[in-house]
Amino acid sequence: MQKIIIVRSMALQKADYRDVFLEFIESNEKYRKQIGIMITSRKKSLEVNFIDIFSHNDQLADLIANSPKEILPKLESSLYEYITTLDPTYQSDVKKVHVRIKNFPNTIELRKLRTEYLHKLVSVEGIVTKITPVKQRLKRATLLHLRPDCMQEFVWPQNEDEEFDEFLEIPSTCPVCGKTGQFKIIEEKSEFMDWQKAAIQERPEEMPPGQTPRQLEIILEDDLVDNIKPGDRVILTGILETKKEMPAKRGAKSVFDFILRVNSVEVLQKTLDEIQISESEQAEIQKLAQDPWIVERIIASIAPEIYGHWEIKEGVAVALFGGVPKTTFSGLRIRGDIHVLIIGDPGTAKSQLLHFVAKVAPRAIMANGKGSTSAGLTAAVTRDSFTGDYYIEAGALVLADGGIAIIDEIDKMRSEDRVAIHEALEQQTVTVHKASIHAILNARATVIAAGNPKFGRYFEDRPVSDNINLPPTLLSRFDLIFVLIDKPNEEDQLLASHILDVHAGNLKAKNVIPPELLKKYIAYARKYVFPKLSEEAKNVLQDFFIEMRKKYSEKADTVPITARQLEALIRISEAYARMRLSNVITKEDAERAVNLVRIMLEKVGIDIETGSVDIDSIMTGKPRSARDKMITILEIIDTLAGKSGCAKLKDIINEAERAEIEKSQAEKIISQMMKEGLIYEHKTDCYRKA
Repeated sequence: MQKIIIVRSMALQKADYRDVFLEFIESNEKYRKQIGIMITSRKKSLEVNFIDIFSHNDQLADLIANSPKEILPKLESSLYEYITTLDPTYQSDVKKVHVRIKNFPNTIELRKLRTEYLHKLVSVEGIVTKITPVKQRLKRATLLHLRPDCMQEFVWPQNEDEEFDEFLEIPSTCPVCGKTGQFKIIEEKSEFMDWQKAAIQERPEEMPPGQTPRQLEIILEDDLVDNIKPGDRVILTGILETKKEMPAKRGAKSVFDFILRVNSVEVLQKTLDEIQISESEQAEIQKLAQDPWIVERIIASIAPEIYGHWEIKEGVAVALFGGVPKTTFSGLRIRGDIHVLIIGDPGTAKSQLLHFVAKVAPRAIMANGKGSTSAGLTAAVTRDSFTGDYYIEAGALVLADGGIAIIDEIDKMRSEDRVAIHEALEQQTVTVHKASIHAILNARATVIAAGNPKFGRYFEDRPVSDNINLPPTLLSRFDLIFVLIDKPNEEDQLLASHILDVHAGNLKAKNVIPPELLKKYIAYARKYVFPKLSEEAKNVLQDFFIEMRKKYSEKADTVPITARQLEALIRISEAYARMRLSNVITKEDAERAVNLVRIMLEKVGIDIETGSVDIDSIMTGKPRSARDKMITILEIIDTLAGKSGCAKLKDIINEAERAEIEKSQAEKIISQMMKEGLIYEHKTDCYRKA
């Protein structure tokens, strides 16, 4: 929006600005209708577009912008009188109304707030990071003077236009008798207002490199409370003030923090509103979409400095575009976000790939598993050391709501911290229960994570659960899992040549979409394109699902694919359609999705011993062959223990070898069953079934 520079003019006298405001209301049908709704619904606030006021009378707009603390209460008083004239019964339900200024033109970045804006109306944009529960602020108190020779009640502050701020300042002398003494607040005769404190933080895309994010405390009152929650992106209009502190014992504080007393709140419902796309850029995006090879161009544009890794770049591309979230008729929400996990050997450019994603994603929050706690990733309840207030503080997954959460070194997270992100991955919410605070926050974010194998390098002769230091419950929530293995091969010369060209500045990538344009292309696709399955695409996905399950149905207890993978196939198909800016998912989109999932299953969903696809390798960490061996050893222990009270280790191993289970495997299975509580050590090296 084009900024409007307001030129101060004192031609409009304070005596007549109320009349000008009421004339503005009466002359505009939109606001007359709003007042009608206020009367019928007993609402307290009238939302007024600042541009409308400026168009009606620029001098009134100037007064509101530069003297809001003085002018707005007068306008609200006039509006209240006007409404009670229209409906005298209104005052029995509503004691005060508010004029909420919307669409204030001069939006200021948090890090650019300066003293020149103090006590003026400002508009800021940011992410809500923490918020307190709703409290009650005392506006006007009825005090009782406890002096025996007085015992009189009086209202304080006595001026009707005044009220208490956050800190109570009772009189030093009684206005009735003029004497000092103690005063008691009579709560049932006093006037209170809903009050809430919160904090907003500047958006990650606005933050200069190497800088810490700036925060601003805000005050929400009356009908504005509980309208925002941590993780929301908001535009706030309000009066910039200095933060008042409790009086110091020695001297007064001379340095103050800013605080915003909020006048109006606008929650940005659409997650991609912050990306501005001009008409010329929109035309360029539409032109790109006409290219029959646009999907290949997008994949090639993902980190072109990194050599190879086509399937992984393809997985990252579908995650960037994402599927379409849906809400069923019963209110159940089905996620559209595609979660991707990349596990690879050191030096395979995993972190570089993640940094590129952070650069081109319209909204992204990056975290490192090594230094992140469960509270830092999800949400926490913290206590202000000065005021004692409890805050709900949003973590990375909540702040990434509507965007992409990037977690590097996810394998370095502590096991107790990893458990916390299970809910965020599947239900896409974060539940907080602490310090009498019970809240559910949105975490509707795509998660792209990377980590190293458990033993430093990935061993192809071991199942994925042995190679990755992540529990199966977490692995199963990723739609796509890719493995990067650094293996010498005939492409080493091309790899070396590519790296040298990058460092020499000689890399010439053909048909690559520039990162800024790719970012806007992704934002445009996610904002305007919502593809639906065609009959041909449905048939492709259905046939693949049935064929895979039927193919292995003869092998008992082997499940090659589940409904969770079918939902992932649908999301991936939607992402391919979005790449083409198409609202219809074609047969080709579905075939691409099937191919990508098949590649994943053949690499990480394989039972190493049998060579067959078994999704339990990911879902439970135990493919059919491992389960069979565990059941065999459990039966051996049960049989031996029934004869002699407990099964000796050497006897278990001997029986296991007769059942074609190697000694090392048997020892490993016994150790695993001990950890899982299936067996216990009755005596030294002698086991019984639990």
